[in-house]
Amino acid sequence: MAGGIRVLAIYADRLRRRGHHVTVISTPRPSGFTWHRIKRAFFEAKRQVWRRLLTALKRRSERANTNISHFDYVDVPLHVIDRFRPVTDRDVPDGDVVIATWWETAEWVAKLSPRKGAKAYFIQHYEVFDYTPAERVKATWRLPLHKITISKWLVELAAQEYGDCGVRLVPNSVDTSQFYAPPRGRQSRPTVGLLYSTAKWKGVDVSLKAVELAAKQVTELQLIAFGAERVTDRLPLPRGTSFYLLPAQDSIRDLYASCDVWLCGSYSEGFHLPPLEAMACRCPVVSTNSGGPADIIQTDSNGYLVPIGDAEALADRLVYVLTCDEEKWRSLSDAALATATRYTWDDATDLLETALCEISSDAEGTRERAEICATG
Repeated sequence: MAGGIRVLAIYADRLRRRGHHVTVISTPRPSGFTWHRIKRAFFEAKRQVWRRLLTALKRRSERANTNISHFDYVDVPLHVIDRFRPVTDRDVPDGDVVIATWWETAEWVAKLSPRKGAKAYFIQHYEVFDYTPAERVKATWRLPLHKITISKWLVELAAQEYGDCGVRLVPNSVDTSQFYAPPRGRQSRPTVGLLYSTAKWKGVDVSLKAVELAAKQVTELQLIAFGAERVTDRLPLPRGTSFYLLPAQDSIRDLYASCDVWLCGSYSEGFHLPPLEAMACRCPVVSTNSGGPADIIQTDSNGYLVPIGDAEALADRLVYVLTCDEEKWRSLSDAALATATRYTWDDATDLLETALCEISSDAEGTRERAEICATG
């Protein structure tokens, strides 16, 4: 139920509706605790401590037992291969374009035959995390794949770090038929919302510290949180927090709309959909300047950006949004809504469709030139 999977499901469905033949190829859901998974995770993690390893495996097992996917909500052919292994030619139908959507699948796509289509790499984050092999991830950015990404900072990273100035930008949008709220003022009780995750780069520890600091200045501050994993003792939520585990998709807008400000303390985000979804529900956002949020947040217009890791600065802006006069809060709320509605998924699909057609045409031209040379 990750945001990146939501994006893939949206595009697969919209491209199919436009008359394209779309097939999604996936590895199976992880099966939980098996010896080969423990061993594989250990060797990939190398010097990671066992406690972190087992915690990660437990989270993965819990997610595997939650039989819900964003692809359950769309009518797109989904081919799940027999086991976790590299996708090969026999798994993929011949086509015009084949798209990798994760660093590991980029390695697989690079090895497919030309019959499978021009090779593209849809990049939603810089996936150098503490649980991924950094050098392999970086190497995928150097593969001869046509790259498409969702944030300006990722376009700049490709140019500055990898010398690739041809990356196409296709920003995310938000489904305003799912995320919306009527005009409103602030709540009777000051309310902050956040996405709960134990992934370190999500910065929930920073967010919670900011909430703690803000609560010292804002009487009866209330926290609302939701997420795809259970709250752990390692990252507990404050007493009195309203927490929702895997809430129904049609109820999330009500959570956003019950908040006066949405909080993001991430260290790094490829794009991060929740702030934009909250904006569609008329909620201003306070966030760290962690990549993707910088594309949608305009300081003192629809929210505020602060330095990464700065809980004090986050708290300061939370206090301001929660205590400013009603006219100022409504101006932030109105600007948040305007941001969320100015660019639609139709606009985004137009950009992606154009990029894929260009990639396919470039590859066809290359094949024709190769045939001319071969027969000349």
